[in-house]
Amino acid sequence: MLLPLSLLFVGAVLTLNGLWMLKRISDKEIVIINLAVAVITGTVALMGMAEASTPVSVKAAALTLLFTLTYLWVAVNRLTGSDGRGLGWFSLFVAISVLPEAVATLRHAPDAMTVWLGCCWACWAGLWSLNFLVLALERPLERATAIATLASGILTAWMPALTMLYDAA
Repeated sequence: MLLPLSLLFVGAVLTLNGLWMLKRISDKEIVIINLAVAVITGTVALMGMAEASTPVSVKAAALTLLFTLTYLWVAVNRLTGSDGRGLGWFSLFVAISVLPEAVATLRHAPDAMTVWLGCCWACWAGLWSLNFLVLALERPLERATAIATLASGILTAWMPALTMLYDAA
């Protein structure tokens, strides 16, 4: 029910983080959107947990919290000047954790929307993997990661959220 809301703000934060990584937004300014989206997705996840009565609903909240903690960590790193290695290792944890969701979603997809969602999970796993390589292993993939972040924001979250929001109206 709250998927379009979460996706809209995930689209915003990924798009802006991609622009930030391309040096179009300052370190201090990017904190605002990361904190805001951490609060929004965290609230959505907590609401889901409060109503969770099945393992599937608990999984949805848990997966949402992986996004929440990522954005919170980005904001804290910008505020503290941390190098991001911890976030890089967390990104590996997240990439590995969401890959089964991509596979399961694609394997059992009954419709085009579910196929799209499975592809999104695969893209997000790839994006978290790139962040692991850049932050934890210090591979020189900053520009590729920035472009992938920007593209993911637009294609896996922002545009689909707008479609859902306007189709529901």
